[in-house]
Formats: sequence, C-alpha cells, structure tokens
Amino acid sequence: PDSEGAIDGHLREVGLTFHLLKDVPGIVSKNIDKALVEAFQPLNISDYNSIFWIAHPGGPAILDQVEQKLGLKPEKMKATREVLSEYGNMSSACVLFILDEMRR
Repeated sequence: PDSEGAIDGHLREVGLTFHLLKDVPGIVSKNIDKALVEAFQPLNISDYNSIFWIAHPGGPAILDQVEQKLGLKPEKMKATREVLSEYGNMSSACVLFILDEMRR
C-alpha cells in the first residue's frame, strides 16, 4: 500500500537502472508486519526469529527497518548483509548469492 512509484526500474543501454524514493525503508517498515502476518498465519508462525531469512538487500536502511520492526536478532540477516557488503545490490540475483551464503 502507498508504494506506487517508490521503486522505478528501467532497462537502458547502460544496463538496468533503478530510482528509489528516500522513504522506501519507511514504506517497507510500515507494511512488512501486515504482509508477513498474512503469509505466515496459515502456517502458525508468529515468531520471526524461529525461521531463517533470505531477504533481498535493498540497502542497509531497509534491512535495519525490517530488523527493528520485526524484532529480528542480528544473525537472522547476517548472510544478507554480507552479500550486500561484498557485492552491493545486484537486483534479483542477490537472492541466489544469499542462498549460497546460507549454504556455507
């Protein structure tokens, strides 16, 4: 909700470019709890620290907001933060790198 135009991507000659509004971390923070409740309630999961996390690392501010809003322990986003630190935001490919990091 209220996120139209928050992330805008374009395929250009130089590659894939993105523009993010400054409030993307706030938008994610405002909406993540409701979205996760809808996703996990049918599975009887309410303790987000009881599961492992593979999260697209949009940036440190987004990860900080998600951790804070959900009360996640820092180790839950460790693999995500390591991939972001080492490779940057690689768009969708990040998830595969994070899966590989978790595997190790």
